[in-house]
Amino acid sequence: MDSYHVQTQQNSYGSSCTNGTTGRHGGAAGPTTTIYTNAHAYPVASFNYATMSYAHSEGGSVSPPPSPRSNSSISSAYSSASSTAASLSAASSGSSSSSASSSSSCISSAGSETGASYEHLDITAQRLAVLSFEQVMKLNDVMNEPVSIHGRGNFPTLEVKLKDLVNIVREKLEADVVAGGAGMTVKDIRLNGGAASHVLASEPQPYNDLDLIFAVDFSTSRSYDRVKSAVLSSLLDLMPEGVVKRKITQCSLKEAYVGKMVKVNSDGDRWSLISLGNSPGHKNVELKFVDTMRRQFEFSVDSFQIVLDSLLLFYDCAEMPMITENFYPTVVGESVYGDFQEALYHLQKKLISTRQPEEIRGGGLLKYCNLLVRNYVPVDPQRIKTLERYMCSRFFIDFPDIGQQRSKLESYLKNHFFDEGEEHLQHQYLMHLFECTCNSWITT
Repeated sequence: MDSYHVQTQQNSYGSSCTNGTTGRHGGAAGPTTTIYTNAHAYPVASFNYATMSYAHSEGGSVSPPPSPRSNSSISSAYSSASSTAASLSAASSGSSSSSASSSSSCISSAGSETGASYEHLDITAQRLAVLSFEQVMKLNDVMNEPVSIHGRGNFPTLEVKLKDLVNIVREKLEADVVAGGAGMTVKDIRLNGGAASHVLASEPQPYNDLDLIFAVDFSTSRSYDRVKSAVLSSLLDLMPEGVVKRKITQCSLKEAYVGKMVKVNSDGDRWSLISLGNSPGHKNVELKFVDTMRRQFEFSVDSFQIVLDSLLLFYDCAEMPMITENFYPTVVGESVYGDFQEALYHLQKKLISTRQPEEIRGGGLLKYCNLLVRNYVPVDPQRIKTLERYMCSRFFIDFPDIGQQRSKLESYLKNHFFDEGEEHLQHQYLMHLFECTCNSWITT
């Protein structure tokens, strides 16, 4: 416990489902789709043999089917109207015109029977989108990308594909405590941050870290230590052959491979972060274990979360997990900013938008200056001047003395400007930071 650094920050996760039976839907006249369902008969993942009938994230008017394993807004869409999910599933096997009217009538009927308002469901649907084939291909490339976790001292570099690392960590989390696991339920797993933006963007998007979110339950204080032990045990399993594992302690594994550990347990926030690797010039793997988190994003362009459960299920269930244009899993993305299409537009057009930056640790100031260096421009140039003051104010509250400010800034520059030819960007970055703080009338 004492190896965690405690800090404050701010999102909620909830219900869980267990994968169960599999079923098939489709007719001779329509596209054939294999739909994997859970014990409640909700679709967990559908593998498409023809074009998708749902809206892709490039645009469209039909709301995507939410993932039942998510305990955020995706699952809430199911819980608020399970009949809507059934009507969408039925509509997908019929003609486009009749299915639209049928789906609409089913929604109206369900609403009148339950007396529930579907306004919240419409707002929830704005947060979601189904990934296109091209985006699923990029996601598959990221999941199959070899990850190097560099060790300090004499510890070897651990080489593993991201999808294998995810599976190993999940197995350790869900294993019984007696067997050395954490004995926890993983409600869903998501790709977050720059890697998620890279998957969704039409233009190349560089990213520095691989951010993963595991939705778990931190109902007791011991859960934090169990998560830490599960991650360190996963690292031990990744050791190459010939290493005498019984002589390696969890303490030495932490010193060798963990760059940062954070524990947050305050009102509205229960989560922890374990960053693997601390080698400049290489992508770190950031494992975030979240029960509740009030603030999930800094700016709209980094608000994307991609639910990985259907893709991981595809890897497990498909005899030959080859992704083709006619056979690939349905993957759902979410923007915790609130509007997926708006956030995606900001990403494509390199626009800066946020709200309440005073809720962000550090105010989002360093990220904001990084976006300016990358030629992003504010959506509202006048309003951003006001927000800059809040960014600076929160930054100096969280890092009040010059030593903390210098340490934070040096660490940020090292982790975000390590590519060859980016030395000049560091100078531009510092100039943007200087201008922003001066214009905001903040003195230290």
